[in-house]
Amino acid sequence: MKKAPGEKDQIMTLREVAQYLGLHVMTVYKLTREGRVPAAKIGGQWRFKRDVLDGWLEAQMNHRSS
Repeated sequence: MKKAPGEKDQIMTLREVAQYLGLHVMTVYKLTREGRVPAAKIGGQWRFKRDVLDGWLEAQMNHRSS
């Protein structure tokens, strides 16, 4: 899948990540709080870098298939 210019550096909110992963917002929040999803807390709000999230997701999928 080809990314739009600047898309790889996109910073996403909790809601955007939930929609992107097809999960409920509270599920993403819980996984993030537990440190299971790569994120940074900035100004009291969680932020996710799309390319880091994509790398994490790919690693999770590869780990499961091994």
